[in-house]
Amino acid sequence: MRDTFVKTLIEIAKADKDVHLLTGDLGFGVLKPYWEQLPEQFTNIGIAEQNMTGIAAGLALSGKKVFTYSIGNFPTLRCLEQIRNDCAYHDANVKIVCVGGGFVYGSLGMSHHATEDLAIMRALPSVVVMAPGDLTEAAACTRAIYEHQGTCYLRLGRGGEQKIHESISDFRIGKAIQIKEGNRVVVFSTGGIFDEALGAVELLNDRGIYPALYTFPTVKPIDRELIRACAKEYDLIVTVEEHNIIGGFGSAVAEVLSEMSGNRAVQIKIGLNDTYSCIVGTQKYLRNEYGMSAEKIAERIWEYLYV
Repeated sequence: MRDTFVKTLIEIAKADKDVHLLTGDLGFGVLKPYWEQLPEQFTNIGIAEQNMTGIAAGLALSGKKVFTYSIGNFPTLRCLEQIRNDCAYHDANVKIVCVGGGFVYGSLGMSHHATEDLAIMRALPSVVVMAPGDLTEAAACTRAIYEHQGTCYLRLGRGGEQKIHESISDFRIGKAIQIKEGNRVVVFSTGGIFDEALGAVELLNDRGIYPALYTFPTVKPIDRELIRACAKEYDLIVTVEEHNIIGGFGSAVAEVLSEMSGNRAVQIKIGLNDTYSCIVGTQKYLRNEYGMSAEKIAERIWEYLYV
């Protein structure tokens, strides 16, 4: 995803000289093509994320369209006050990019696990929050936040994500995308964990259960219309996110469901169960340990339906 983001941003920045990319002394192997081609539209701020965000706000309020880039929690939690006070409050045209959402940097421990970022960024008024599920969505999200006036958050995986779409004909902020039709159960996924959600659906297909499947590249604004329609059509909604189940994607869906009257689907939230990971390991290993692997997701759905 990060390579796709950089490639897309290069295309955007070549056409718009007001685009400027700031990095917190990270991502040099990935960002090198950008700074070599657009040196006047790039600044390395150093390991000083609060300064990076303050500078981004100043540039944006001077007419620039600014992207900040770092890994894990560094461009969000480390500089939350600057995002809130300098960027979001002023509706500044700053696009905050995190590479390594969830357990991507699992081997580096809890300080590098981005598992509360969606909830925190979603709580900031007027901030758009996006988490693409594949490379095609990553490119579409990059263009969408560039075109959007105001502060945005883009949560990327790292690399190797499974390709979902060859193309997306009508991509819009705030709209989910259907991947599979189904019955009884519908699975909603956001971000790079889509491969586990898809794997779970395929495992259930082998057992005679055929869930519908949607990807949500936008967490805020959430696709309320689609959620309501699915709540009336299906018995069970399963939300899958590589994130704490408190306050994130699953909570955004639950907020919509809570406002509905009459009969509606029950929801199961798959994610990190309101804890910190004290385990060090690969992303795949940690997903399985915390119930987010395809096998664990499928088993959770099976147990709800038949146990």
